[in-house]
Amino acid sequence: MARLADDLRRQVLTGELPAGHPLREEELAAVTGASRHTVRAALARLADERLLVAEPYRGVRVTTFADADVVALQQLRGALEGEAVRLLCEAYGTSWPAAVLAPARNAVAALAALPGDDWPAVAAAHAAVHSALVAAAASPRIAEAYARLHSEVLLLLVHVRPAYDVALLAAEHLAHLDDVQRHGPVAVRAHLDRSTALLLAARR
Repeated sequence: MARLADDLRRQVLTGELPAGHPLREEELAAVTGASRHTVRAALARLADERLLVAEPYRGVRVTTFADADVVALQQLRGALEGEAVRLLCEAYGTSWPAAVLAPARNAVAALAALPGDDWPAVAAAHAAVHSALVAAAASPRIAEAYARLHSEVLLLLVHVRPAYDVALLAAEHLAHLDDVQRHGPVAVRAHLDRSTALLLAARR
């Protein structure tokens, strides 16, 4: 089941299966050779990650995002990232130790090294910067809650594909690491507000 779920997740997060694409148990079982039970379990796992939507009498399809969904997801990210940054500021003030910042800075460097034409990889690296910042707070519950958003955030970025220049995106996030130290959760809200505006604009 895990192998099938991983393969379907890859197809969804690369855009191979586009937004709204239907997924039917019988067809998947026939194509993959898996049992209907295995297919059903794999689809349920991806629905739990919010990559798929299962509706009575309408079946299973790849998640689509309305504007309200984009805003709600960004607000939830802001709440978790903001609390993580608040804890970091409480612990370290306005100048955090290099060891605390290192994973996030390394994630920015990995983002900067990517070619701009591999958007799924750029989206994953972009999300990794934010995940590293949250993990720096060393709050297992916040990190766990944030991790549950990971697939959904990647799916949003793959579907929307805003007009990001990779070098500028990396520079913006390097500056963001400085901003959150000085301004705390206010910087998180400002960063995600700008991101939300770009995501909504890219949908037009």
